[in-house]
Amino acid sequence: MTNSPLERAGLRPRVDKALAGFLATQRAHLLEIDPALAEVADAVSAFVLGGGKRLRPAFAYWGFRGAGGIDSDEAVAAVSALELVQASALIHDDLMDRSDTRRGEPSVHRRFELLHRRAGWRSDAAGFGDSAAVLLGDLALVWSDDLLHTSGMGLAELARARPVFDLMRTEVTVGQYLDVLTQATADTSLERAGKVARFKSAKYTVERPLLLGAALAGAGPEVLAAYSAFGLPLGEAFQMRDDVLGVFGDPAQTGKPAGDDLREGKRTYLVASALAALDDAGRVELDEALGDPALDDAGVERLRAVIRASAALDATEARIDALSREALTALDEAPIEEEAREVLLALADAATRRSV
Repeated sequence: MTNSPLERAGLRPRVDKALAGFLATQRAHLLEIDPALAEVADAVSAFVLGGGKRLRPAFAYWGFRGAGGIDSDEAVAAVSALELVQASALIHDDLMDRSDTRRGEPSVHRRFELLHRRAGWRSDAAGFGDSAAVLLGDLALVWSDDLLHTSGMGLAELARARPVFDLMRTEVTVGQYLDVLTQATADTSLERAGKVARFKSAKYTVERPLLLGAALAGAGPEVLAAYSAFGLPLGEAFQMRDDVLGVFGDPAQTGKPAGDDLREGKRTYLVASALAALDDAGRVELDEALGDPALDDAGVERLRAVIRASAALDATEARIDALSREALTALDEAPIEEEAREVLLALADAATRRSV
C-alpha cells in the first residue's frame, strides 16, 4: 500500500481518469461548434491535467468515506469537480496577479498572448490573452457544474451537495475580491489578512470539500460540525504555508519566480505580522517595496531579510503549528470511520508540511 494519502484507494489516478474522460467529451462538444475552439479545449485540459496534487478531491472523498459513503467511481467523479473550480480560481488569480508562469509553464493569459503573437493577428496580443483567460476561467467554473451533475451520483445526493458546492464557489470568489481590495487599500491588519486567507483559500481547500463529501454521504450534524472544526483551522494553516512559500519558496519546487508574492503586493498574514512588528524605517521599506513588479532578486533577498528580522516568519510558523494542533484535536474527536480518520491525518500533514 502506498504511503501517500493522495494515492489511497487509488484516488489520484482515478480523479485524473475522471477529469480526462470529462474533458475529452467537452473537447468534442467544442469542436462541433468550431474547430478554432480546439485551442481552448487543449488549454483547459493542459492546465487541469498538467499538475496539481488533487488535494481538494482527496479531502472531499475521505470526508465522504468518513461519513459512511461507499466507494464508487461516481463518487470520485463528483469530487473531481473541485479540480475545475480550482482551475478557474488559478487561471483568474494568475491574470489578476499578472503572473507569467504556473507550475513552471506559461500562465493561461500568457499562453494566449503568445498564440496571438505567433499567428500575427491584429489588435493587442496582451489584451487578447487577458480576454481568453477570463473566458477560460469562466468555462472551467461552468464545467465544474457539468462534471458534478453528470458524475452519476443520485439526485438526492446531488441535492444535498449542491448548497455546499454553491456556497464554496461564492466564498472563494468574494475572498479573491477581498484579496484584490486589500492590495489596493494597503490594509496591513492581521484581521484583514486572516479573513482573506479564510475565504480565498482556507474554506474551499479543506472545510468545504469535507462538507461536500459529507453531504454526498448524508452525514448528520455531529459529523458536519466535526469536519468544520477540523477543516477550517487546517485550511488556514495550509494558506499560511502557501504564503511562506510565496516569499521563501524555491522556484524549482514551486514553479513560480522567487518572491512573486512580494512583487504582487500580497498582504498576507506573514507580511501583516512583519509590518506590525517592524520599526518605522523597516515598515516603510517593506511597505514601499510591496507590489513593485520590477523588484529584482536582490530586492527580494533584502525584503526576505527584513521579514526574518521582524520575527514574522517565526510567528507565522508558530501560528501554523497552533492551527494544525487545533485541527488535529478536532479530527481525533470526530465521529467518523477510522480509515478516513487515518487518511485525513496524513492529508493534514501533507497540507501543512509541504515544500511545494
